[in-house]
Amino acid sequence: MKIAIVCYPTYGGSGVVATELGVALASHGHEVHFVSYKQPVRLESLTTSIHFHEVHVPKYPLFHYQPYELALSSLLVELVKTHQIELLHVHYAIPHAYAAYMAKQMLLESGIDIPLVTTLHGSDITLVGNHPFYKPAVTFSINNSDIVTSVSKNLKSDTFSFFDVHKEIHVVPNFINVASYDKIRVNCERSVVAKDNEMIVSHVSNFRPVKRVLDVVAVFARIRDKLPAKLMMVGDGPDRMAAEARCHELGIAEDVVFFGKTNEVNKILCFSDLLLLPSQTESFGLAALEGMVAATPVISSNTGGLPEVNIHGKTGFLTAVGDVSSMAEYAVGLLSNKEELIQMKQAAYQHACTFDVARIVPLYESIYELALKTKVS
Repeated sequence: MKIAIVCYPTYGGSGVVATELGVALASHGHEVHFVSYKQPVRLESLTTSIHFHEVHVPKYPLFHYQPYELALSSLLVELVKTHQIELLHVHYAIPHAYAAYMAKQMLLESGIDIPLVTTLHGSDITLVGNHPFYKPAVTFSINNSDIVTSVSKNLKSDTFSFFDVHKEIHVVPNFINVASYDKIRVNCERSVVAKDNEMIVSHVSNFRPVKRVLDVVAVFARIRDKLPAKLMMVGDGPDRMAAEARCHELGIAEDVVFFGKTNEVNKILCFSDLLLLPSQTESFGLAALEGMVAATPVISSNTGGLPEVNIHGKTGFLTAVGDVSSMAEYAVGLLSNKEELIQMKQAAYQHACTFDVARIVPLYESIYELALKTKVS
């Protein structure tokens, strides 16, 4: 099958999942065409089965904001005709689903009825998409997709709550490539980042307010009061400077490393004994899954789709949003009990294996087959 995947090229969950999905589909014999304004960060190589098409937005002085959606729609029409694309799979409702719908309508005038699959990831529904300014367009785009999927049961529920949607929504969870992490774990050298007697705590996010990185710092400060430890802060964003300043205020700066954006997330998680994820909300919690497949237990908030990934008392612990005290108590208790930590590391890894790419990609292939049979005209 020839599939066009439209996604954001960034480090965020939707871009990572879309890229990993496309690579896996190519390994299954499909021809995949990625479409974005920049090559996705996880797309390391192009082959005869994997292609990338950049969306160029011509600058014109009349426009204060350049019309990305128009450029994307036009490119999709061209790709479908030139490469005989059989299906469009867009990740993120806006602007991708909206642009893809317009492309679909333009193609109909040429006698081409191409199916459109839209995957909802989270912020496109709970934050941006729910804004009154965008809500009508998002509702329209979802209802006019041939097939709609969401990455968690919680996100599916939120979509029906926030929008007047009359489409069925199929839950297809995010996934992980277990084999790629297994290779890294074999050569996991903790001494690179910490002493033998120090525990390693990590956090991975885009450092937006919703990720509550100051809670991460506060929890670590309490851990550091009880036992020797290092904190690995992976990612970048608007709250990074505030987090760095708070580390200095609390006197823990020398035990905290800010890596910024890095392609070695897997390796850092391999070093880690614990992952902190105190988010205000998470539609799924891909960072939690990435930690667990690296045999790293997770202490997270109990919001959104996180309870579907992080099983309390088995793969880690769940607390209420903002409950720094409970997070720190769970963390100190686990890190102080070597036997319990080993058991939870093993359980986290085993649970993560149930989300292996080999199990999830066939679900998307079934979705594609269904879309080809139930095209919206």
